[in-house]
Parts: sequence; C-alpha cells; structure tokens
Amino acid sequence: MKTTILKYFTAIFLCLAVMACNKDFLEQPPLDQITVDNFYQTPEQINAFTASLYGFPWFNLNDKTVYAIGDLMGGNLHTYDGQYDPFMKFSVRQDNPRLNEAWSSLFKVIGMSNSVINILPQKAPASIDQNLVKRAVGEGRFMRALAYFYLVRTWGAVPIIANSEALATGDYRIPRHNVEDIYKFIIMDLEYAEQNCPLRYDATNAGRVTSGAAKALLAKVYLYQKNYAKARQKAEEVINSGVYDLLPDYADIFRTKNNNNRESIFAWQWVACPDCWGQQNTNQAYFAPFGQGITETGDGWGSLTPSIDFIRAYEPNDKRRKPSIMTPGEFYPELTSKTNPNGYTYPKDNFISPTHANIRKYIVGSPTSPDGPVYFMRTGINTNILRFAEVLLIHAEAILAGGTSTTDAQALASFNRVRARAGLPPKVLLTFDDILHERRIELFLEHDYWYDLGRIDRAKAISIISNQERGAYYNDTEIGSVRVTPTNNDFLLPMPQSETDQNPKLLEPPVPYDFK
Repeated sequence: MKTTILKYFTAIFLCLAVMACNKDFLEQPPLDQITVDNFYQTPEQINAFTASLYGFPWFNLNDKTVYAIGDLMGGNLHTYDGQYDPFMKFSVRQDNPRLNEAWSSLFKVIGMSNSVINILPQKAPASIDQNLVKRAVGEGRFMRALAYFYLVRTWGAVPIIANSEALATGDYRIPRHNVEDIYKFIIMDLEYAEQNCPLRYDATNAGRVTSGAAKALLAKVYLYQKNYAKARQKAEEVINSGVYDLLPDYADIFRTKNNNNRESIFAWQWVACPDCWGQQNTNQAYFAPFGQGITETGDGWGSLTPSIDFIRAYEPNDKRRKPSIMTPGEFYPELTSKTNPNGYTYPKDNFISPTHANIRKYIVGSPTSPDGPVYFMRTGINTNILRFAEVLLIHAEAILAGGTSTTDAQALASFNRVRARAGLPPKVLLTFDDILHERRIELFLEHDYWYDLGRIDRAKAISIISNQERGAYYNDTEIGSVRVTPTNNDFLLPMPQSETDQNPKLLEPPVPYDFK
C-alpha cells in the first residue's frame, strides 16, 4: 500500500476546484478541462496555479495546528478543549489528528510547489515571458522552503522531496534526510526566490512572494543556524530596501481591510465565501469569546484563551495588549453586531474565560462588522507569517550574535523601534532575554514562541517552560495551578502513526541528501 505522503504529491491539480475566489490576485478565470499537457499555456494559467499556493494547501495547518504548536506548547495559550490539551501538557501521541493535519498540509504545499518548479519550465511555451516563468518557479520554491522550515523545526529530520512526480513510478518509501541538508535545501530555494521574484507588485498582485520576503525568511533561517553575519546581512537588506515599515498602530495590522499592508512581508491569503471550504481563515471560530454575540454566525467557542503566564508577561502600558487579548473592561468599537450595535465591551465581572481573558487577534467580528465579510467559520483576514517588526528583532539579535548583552547603536535602534510603537521606554542595554520577551509579546499568535524556545539553550528553555503558569482560575482569585516540565524529547513532535506505519524508513536514522 502506498504511503499517504504520496497522495499529497500526485494530486497536482487538486487546487483547481477551489480557485474561484474573489480577492485580489486570488481571483481567477474558469479553469475547466485542464490537463498537465495543456496547462501553463498562458500567463493567466501560470498566475492561477501559483495563486493557489497562498492559502488552500496551508489550510489544515492554519485551522488548528499551527497555534497549538507555536503558542499552546509555548505557554502563550490555555485550553479547556481535549483536542488541544495534549499540546499544552506535552502528551501528544503519534495518533493525534492535529499532527496528521499539519504533516499532510505541509507536504501538500511541497507537492503543489514541486508541480510549479518541475513542470512549468517544461510545459510553458516559448511565447511566455521567461521572467514570468522564473518568478512563478520562485514563488513555488519560496513556498517549498517555508513548508520545510516548519517541518524541520517541528519534526527534525524529514524526507526531502524535490521532484514529486518521480514518486509515482519510483519507490515511495523515502528515508528522512539530515537536518543540516534540509536547511541547505531551504536556503537554496530561498536564494532562487530572492533572485527571481520582484521587489514589488501592483495592487492586484499584492501579497505574492517578493525578493524581500525571500530575504526576510533567509534572515530567520540563518538566525536558527546561528549564522549571525548572514542573518544580519539579509535583515539589513530588507530594512534598507525602503519597501517595508511599521504601521503606526499595532491594532491596524490585524484588520482584514489592511491585509497586505506595508508591514506585511509575507502572509497566508484567505477569502471568506459562504459556499467554499479550505480557502478561509477559521481562527475566529475558536478564539472569539463564547456567548458574547461577537460573531453571530453560530461559532465563537472560546476554545483557547491567553494563558495566565502570557497575560502576566505584558509590561505596564504596552499598547499591544488590547489588540492582542481581551481583558475586563476593554471596549472595542469596531466589534459591532446586532447584540452589540455600538461595539463590544469585555465583561468586568462574571468571568467568561478560565484565565479571565480572551483572544482579540484574528477576531473579525460579525457579518455587520466593518471588517467583513464573515460567515460561519469563515473570515478573510490574512495569517501573518513574516512582518517588518520581526525583521527588526532579527536584526537586533543577529548583532547580539549569541552574546548576553550589547549596547550596539544599530541593535538598539532596531529593537527600540518595535518598543516605541508599543508605547514602551527604550532600552539602553539590550540582552538576549529582552529580545526573547519582545518576540513573545510582539509575535503572539504568529506561532513563533515554541520554536524560539526550541532554538535556545535547552536547559534555559526547560526552565522557562517549567516556571510557566498553565492553569486556570477556579474562582475569582484563586488559581488551579498547572506546571509542566518538558524533557529533551518533547522539543520535537512524533511523526504521524499513519505515515510511519506505511513508510518504516521514517523510523530509521536520517541519511545525507544527494544534491547532485
């Protein structure tokens, strides 16, 4: 029986049925009667296929798992929901359905990306502008690199698949490859995207992969490799490009109407339509407070809330707090609905959350809110993957270069730009702990904190996690404390049982990848 990994690679045109969207470059012409032989014949067809890479294949990762790993395991979130609880308590097993969703989603991205990378240059006629072909391949290679960046940080050694179609006739039982080779593969893909994707797009194509997105992801990848000189170089290229900047108001980043704003370097692109599934952002359904009339679509279950530990991590007067989490007495005039026609005020008493707070980020509101459209489990707000604020923090950390502190003027300048927008006083001495804290607050629900803890000194990471309060209030003031101490083995997740059953090579030691 063929391993389930194969189905993600051989369904080349799986996405064609879901491309009738209505948002900027995701709006596509009808694509019926398409085959491998007659596809990629026009610029419209090329743009249509690459557009499908920006949302659909990432859907199962974004739907539940990416924040279960990045924020729940990292201690930023609390849950009462049994499907998430193993991530909070480090008891995830191989048969966990969220694991399979993440794995399948990421290899679906790789399979679809490989279709662009390997088939497009062969099938595109000579009449097609070769710059468009190279740009499209660059988009595919960026997506493949991003998928592998998630895979290697979540599972460590995994199979490198550079040509999905070869699996259809060859041996589908693929070994895992060494982590250092996966990072080399990622960097090669990003360097191609950097060289072949444009600096900017017109408004119709806003949100597509740019050379700046490739540079920003390269900076982050180099940071994980502790290659601080290259991380700094790439971060400075992004900073000095003049393309990106911080939005003045942190809250504006997380408004649907501001998708693909000047701070956004790369984001997954979603559309809200009533009759389609797999193209939308579902986060609001799980994040919005239960029973408060915010969504008015039948969802809004409050399955996840900010953890007590994360709530306590905010400095006084941090302007990011209100747009990130709801706390007693906060008023949100933009969250209008039939229940709350003048806006929504989070209750001051009769606590509706086990941690006395709820999530604000990625909550769009009701069908009558100004950030619509909104349907049941469907909004069109982008998922931020790379923002200019993170590049500034990468730049500061790269200058610190593994040290404990610095007074370097450039490092402080980048770091303090992020703090200034948050309304916080500047630092005159910058420590690594300052950077780790700032990343946690700035990038809340952008799925990085668990991966940040996974890349730092292991004893330090275990100490941080074991001292987090992961429990909840059992009355107005008293906490039922939950403390969890991970082991070294908890910093990588088990591979899905369905995959290892059908491909036993996944359980064998990794091997070098043949780059030929």
